Amino acid sequence: MAQPHPTTLSLMDDFSLEITGKDSDAVVAAQADIPADTRINVTFLGNEDLETRVTAAKAVRDAGFIPVPHLAARRITSTDEFRQILSTLQDLGLSERLFLIAGDPATPHGPYEDALALINTNELSDYGVREVGISGYPEGHPDVSNAVLDSAFVDKFNALKEQSLEPVVITQFAFDATAVTSWVRQVRTHGYNGQIRIGTPGPAGIKRLLSYARRFGVASSAGIVKKYGFSLTNLLGTAGPDKFILDMQHELDQDPTLGNLAVHFYTFGGLQATAQWVQEFKQKSR
Repeated sequence: MAQPHPTTLSLMDDFSLEITGKDSDAVVAAQADIPADTRINVTFLGNEDLETRVTAAKAVRDAGFIPVPHLAARRITSTDEFRQILSTLQDLGLSERLFLIAGDPATPHGPYEDALALINTNELSDYGVREVGISGYPEGHPDVSNAVLDSAFVDKFNALKEQSLEPVVITQFAFDATAVTSWVRQVRTHGYNGQIRIGTPGPAGIKRLLSYARRFGVASSAGIVKKYGFSLTNLLGTAGPDKFILDMQHELDQDPTLGNLAVHFYTFGGLQATAQWVQEFKQKSR
């Protein structure tokens, strides 16, 4: 049964975006299509160096947006490298907001196993960090049990509180609004009442979406078809998160205790394409 059309789209009032270090030029190209002060996260990929990531974060700031650099714990090779990254970001005025993740490598490249290890250095605030983003996994993780994910979330949240750092939760991209809603309710039972940014892909090719979904263990192909709203018979087509966002907004309208939720777009199909899609979606949903 189709959900009633929401009367508002509050989830889109403060949406955020995500780019890679190689997207500096894309930020400039999309500048006119993105509201000022939009948060734009800059990922920490293994095939990009610090200079590339910093250049992208500067491009975000210089375009009038809010940069949120990522740090991937397992890709940091030493304490000295960790401090160098923080010092460089601080010197350029880019360290206030960070997003911390464990990272993809199965074995850490240095002394840091996960995001909690970076938090537990107790050094973040020394470099001007005031807000720390941490991960959420509403549809689980292919390599980590839900119990471990839940425990890690609580540990990170408590460690940030002890250091008077502001936590913000950003979830892995999701396709199932019901699963996300259930997960948000669980998070709230841990005492976290702050913002949760719900990850979803921007418009992208269906084959690419399926590839990312398989890679991150988010959902089966059949599940995506049902919950996200596209057909496997048209793999050359593109799909946007229209249905997912409307379903999430309906859940929030029905249950305001879900709290402060916003959408975080993974720009698999390109930054400008995502930004323009947001404008069009908000316009037609009024």
